[in-house]
Amino acid sequence: MSDNHAEHGPTDPPPPDSYEVPPEGAAETCPDCGRPFHDAELVALHRGLAHEAVLDDEARERVAAAREVESRRLRLFRLKAIAALVVLYFGLLMVYAVVT
Repeated sequence: MSDNHAEHGPTDPPPPDSYEVPPEGAAETCPDCGRPFHDAELVALHRGLAHEAVLDDEARERVAAAREVESRRLRLFRLKAIAALVVLYFGLLMVYAVVT
């Protein structure tokens, strides 16, 4: 790591000058540490992981909602990945059956 960036843990963000935020894009920032994120949902997930001790009830509800959305997206991704693997497997099996 370079000299101007000290080691940091998973909950300690790197210094703000190490982030690359496009000038035309408006990034959401964490109100606790100032770290930029693509959208408010990612800020909620970050705050639930890194700043859980300082969250109020409203912020905890946003974290729970963001986790639920993330869980649904992961479940859908896993189903698509399994379907792709099944199609690939049986496709290769059929090609093998035709070739041999």
